Amino acid sequence: MEAAAHLDTAITSKVLVLDKDADCYDTIKSFCERHNLVGLKAHEEHVMAVLRSNVDLGGIMLSESLAGLGEGGRGLARRIREIRPELPIFLRRRREAPDAPLGVGESELFCAVYRIEEIDALAPALEASIFSLRYPNALVRGIAEISRMVLENQFPGARVEIEQPYLVRDRIIFGEVFTLIPLESSWCRGYMMLQAEQKSLQALAPSEAGDFRELNNALGELTNLIWGWFKNRFINQSQPIQQSSQVPIIINHQHRYISFGSDDAQLCFKYVLRRDDGLPMVLLQRFIFNLSWSPEDFSENQASVEDLFESGELELF
Repeated sequence: MEAAAHLDTAITSKVLVLDKDADCYDTIKSFCERHNLVGLKAHEEHVMAVLRSNVDLGGIMLSESLAGLGEGGRGLARRIREIRPELPIFLRRRREAPDAPLGVGESELFCAVYRIEEIDALAPALEASIFSLRYPNALVRGIAEISRMVLENQFPGARVEIEQPYLVRDRIIFGEVFTLIPLESSWCRGYMMLQAEQKSLQALAPSEAGDFRELNNALGELTNLIWGWFKNRFINQSQPIQQSSQVPIIINHQHRYISFGSDDAQLCFKYVLRRDDGLPMVLLQRFIFNLSWSPEDFSENQASVEDLFESGELELF
């Protein structure tokens, strides 16, 4: 628990920076650091491969020199929009044409447009498109503590590393095995999702490796345990839940895509489990509060998970 207590709860988001003007790199990097963004670079010829991968992204910062505007609908900006329409694109205009308007149908491709000398004007667009939901620090820290405890107990001897929590706007499924469980309380309604690659899960749980159903059960057990501790720590059973209409969940296996019917960014945690005698396992955890989200009503129950665990009122099985 001690390591999780020192988790940096500042939530970040990865953005793909596509810009070939080296003079702008320092300004863009400084802007990203000030606004909790992690900038990733990719060469123009590799952009499509990156977007078809499992890289979790919150948005794309694209320069006009690479956007391919006015190319009859075949430019890079439009191809990005076609393959990942859920990702906001922030367009940096050319310096040499400060007053030139975008062409017909081009402005709809972008979440916001900016110039390098006025890059801070992007901040409101970031808040609206990526950081639109506020997550209390106690919730973020508590999720990491609960998940670490469950993982360490389910996989004795494994070292659990937790990366800094982050937000994603993409809807790409990671790995071949994932679970969903609903979360319902007076302050939230949505889902928790765990995702893993089957090969690394087999390496970490060799006793279940013979049958994929057993691996499914192993991930399902993790999900159930984390959900149980989450409910005990953060959900007040005496408070009524405001029921509302459901939203269909859409899964497209061919494109490794899942949608919960909401445009809000999702809260993500990445856990890496390492053993000296096997492959590391990456476990991705997402929280999707697509049905209801009222962080102003959030509170922790009086007895913490650690207190109940030490007193014997709760135990892992």
